Amino acid sequence: MEQTFDFILTTDRCLMTNHHGKEFLGFLGTGPAVGVPEAVWKWLACPKMKVDDLGRPEQAPYGMRKVEAKLIDEGFKAAIIDPDHLDRHLKYAKALMFSHHDYFAFGPPSSTWWGITKKEPINYKSFQALISKPEIQEAKKRGMKILVGGPSTWQWLWREDMIEKVGVDTLVDGEGEKVVVKLAQMILDNEPLPKYVYVSGDDVPDIDDISEIKGASVNGMIEIMRGCARSCRFCSVTIRPTRYYPLEKIEKELQTNVRAGVRHGVVHSDDVLFYGAVGIYPRPEPLIKLHTLVKKYYKTIAWSHASLAAIRYSEEKYGLISKLGEIIFDDEQRYLGVEVGIETGSVKLAKEIMPAKSAPYKPEEYPEIVEEAFKIMHENKIIPAGTMIVGLPEETEDDVYRTIELVDNLRPYRSILVPMFFVPMGFFKNRDWFTRVKLSEAHIELYRKVFWHDVYWAEDIINSFYMKGPVYMPVRFALKLFLRFAKKKMREVEKWLENQLKA
Repeated sequence: MEQTFDFILTTDRCLMTNHHGKEFLGFLGTGPAVGVPEAVWKWLACPKMKVDDLGRPEQAPYGMRKVEAKLIDEGFKAAIIDPDHLDRHLKYAKALMFSHHDYFAFGPPSSTWWGITKKEPINYKSFQALISKPEIQEAKKRGMKILVGGPSTWQWLWREDMIEKVGVDTLVDGEGEKVVVKLAQMILDNEPLPKYVYVSGDDVPDIDDISEIKGASVNGMIEIMRGCARSCRFCSVTIRPTRYYPLEKIEKELQTNVRAGVRHGVVHSDDVLFYGAVGIYPRPEPLIKLHTLVKKYYKTIAWSHASLAAIRYSEEKYGLISKLGEIIFDDEQRYLGVEVGIETGSVKLAKEIMPAKSAPYKPEEYPEIVEEAFKIMHENKIIPAGTMIVGLPEETEDDVYRTIELVDNLRPYRSILVPMFFVPMGFFKNRDWFTRVKLSEAHIELYRKVFWHDVYWAEDIINSFYMKGPVYMPVRFALKLFLRFAKKKMREVEKWLENQLKA
């Protein structure tokens, strides 16, 4: 008889994929198809994952691996199952658990592209297709419970109609390791479930409560810590307590990935340079030990996130970025990718919404901090994807022009810039929320400047760094085709805008 599981964890194709081994390609899933057929766009962003005989993916999203591991460690029969292989398992399942980064495409950058193009992003379509599967509703009628978790659980609170339509029993908002064990036991005991659980207090897991993953994570991602000390107003991560994983715990997860044949990975933290820090002050010793360990197992690595102030401080104080480069770069690795939060070029906004983001420097120095950090990264073969937030309630036209000025100053530095439009939560109550997103002339100019910056450096990155080797030739070709189409379209848009201004 085929092995069965009481608890099935899954997500849609936009997350149950390894993006051809290149995490940055996942950004394509947050927008609609542009310049190529949707099938090609989906192949670029989210190709199907290989699975075993039971439909378990070779790699799965890291957060889901953590929950799966905790359930297994506590004695439950649980498994992550690819969305294309649910049918054979749901007839035996007691519960189906969803996880997602952006269930309804409310988060940036999905809402940005939806608001600008007025077209549904690929990730939105993908999750809608998943929850519309008839086998899920059939299992629900038989009594199977549906639980929702992950970093975008909050989005269901703005789509209560979907809670009813899908038949969601419980929403879990926050780190789920301890809570999911309680809920799983309640399900087996046929106890009534709470509709909503916000993880706080004693339910927040300590390091010892967090299990090591049992199977490979997407693109070898391994977590090194949780929480952040900066307390930016727009970020939910800062309300979590800071916890550092010991190297022994990190090594076990590295070994799990390597055993599964994954030799390239992402070092994950909300600020990698804060690993082992004292408050907001990075320390060389823990970071050098960490990277020495990771490179013992992985041929190439990337950082999920790093703060610009920490990059500048680390290099100016200790020459630490250069020292880490000596560990990271070798015959296998020629560059390091990382996501950084620029947010704004406005000193006024930097002081109002994120005064600690510039620390230990002054908020008044913020644009200079950004430029210096980008210069340091450029000189040390680090390629950042720099996110920006535009359209904040406090934002004035002058703030946007300060950000445009910063974009101009960043042109000499190899990078991809990603402006994301702030969408007020209240908009999401209406199905046609995206029609209410309005861009000012200053916003349009900012997006135009960012576009030409990105095209310039994207071509350089693809030609010189990204996806080398014949195996990636089809992907490189498709990306270059998209860039050619995008440049042609942008010239047409610029000409149209010029005529509109003359009229």
